[in-house]
Amino acid sequence: MSKNDISRRTFVFGSAIAAAGYTTVAAAKPRPRRVSANEKLNIAAIGAGGKGHSDVNGARDAGDNNVVALCDVDWERAAGTFKENPKAKMYKDFREMLDKEGANIDAVTISTPDHMHAPAAIAAMQLGIHVYVQKPLTHSIYEARRLAELSKKYKVATQMGNQGHSGAGVRRLCEWIWAGAIGQVHEAHIWTNRPIWPQAIPRPDEIQPIPATLDWNLWLGVAPTRPYNACYAPFAWRGWWDFGAGALGDMACHIMDPSYTALKLKFPISVEAVQEGNNDESFPTWSIITYEFAARGDMPPVKVIWYDGDKRPPRPEGLKPDEKLGDGDNGTLFVGDKGMLACGCYGGGPTLIPRERMDEFDRPGKTIPNSRGHYQEWIDACKGIKPPKGDLEKGFSYAGPFTEMVHLGNVAIKCGQKIEYDAKNMKITNLPEANEHLQREYRYGWRDLA
Repeated sequence: MSKNDISRRTFVFGSAIAAAGYTTVAAAKPRPRRVSANEKLNIAAIGAGGKGHSDVNGARDAGDNNVVALCDVDWERAAGTFKENPKAKMYKDFREMLDKEGANIDAVTISTPDHMHAPAAIAAMQLGIHVYVQKPLTHSIYEARRLAELSKKYKVATQMGNQGHSGAGVRRLCEWIWAGAIGQVHEAHIWTNRPIWPQAIPRPDEIQPIPATLDWNLWLGVAPTRPYNACYAPFAWRGWWDFGAGALGDMACHIMDPSYTALKLKFPISVEAVQEGNNDESFPTWSIITYEFAARGDMPPVKVIWYDGDKRPPRPEGLKPDEKLGDGDNGTLFVGDKGMLACGCYGGGPTLIPRERMDEFDRPGKTIPNSRGHYQEWIDACKGIKPPKGDLEKGFSYAGPFTEMVHLGNVAIKCGQKIEYDAKNMKITNLPEANEHLQREYRYGWRDLA
């Protein structure tokens, strides 16, 4: 291949793998690969343990596809997935896997800690590989914007791992809201029982032995160098700014989806947070975050208020003392000019308040097609199968702006005051110094994947 034949995507990915000691560029195969509806896809996984187990196996089983490569920085944690997919080649560094196997990979699931979502997705998309990325889509606002742009540039099939968006609950909830069940909605209150891991704590002083099966340097990836401590991995990384996105990162892309979709939201014009315990290392003990959105079409301005750390919205009048709101620990309460409506984590069980209103409620007909299955929808998209007419928007064109909106809440926590957002220019206008929180610098050796 001559220098004139080297594309931008090959150069960026090639320079990244060269820095890691790999020399073969895997972009020789034309991308993205299209297969017929009856063909099997060759699937790989970046992050094969934990949630990665169900992600890659779910994609495998949505059409009896082939799992050809598996990557995880801890082979003991991923041992079950390796055993269930014995023909797959095993790797610890996704850059090596993509370099050596990229020409044979059609699609990849990415189920790592948050800070490695975007680097892995960018590397795969640059090779034209279809990508499925666990929620939240990214670790920063810049990354969310970047992934949405690159998915269009490389014309790959994309999806975020918030399975509720493919469920029946959010579809029925949207139909009720759009039919005017509670009139014009001017508030949505969303709560969760997260965090269920330590937060509001300092960085540990103790340096612990790295588990023999774990490649700690690869686990850190783009994040700052930190000595190993079990308080980070494998579970509690969500509570640390370096690796996770707190309660918002864990649950907002689930619980906020019903309001984000039904209220046709995109970017807020302002965000304000109150919290307790936030520091430079870890997220707060609790937070209440208010997002303000301008009018959208025939929908009026609306406030979306997020509660975590056992905080809850005021209990609505008309709800009996023994009645559960939403799912109890998680849910949404919509407040309209003609009443209130509550639903569970994924939009399930929509209920008018007071419940007696349900007896006389004339439920609207179904206008949104039922899902073909969360993983099946992505596999179909990889094969170029178009979604049914009227289906909910998917892909990074939806997940990117949604994740960007979610992460603005964490930026407001960092800033400690109300921020005003110019989405067109991806800029905080009232507090210029806050813009440094929109993008995070990658560790040396990983910056080509920014």
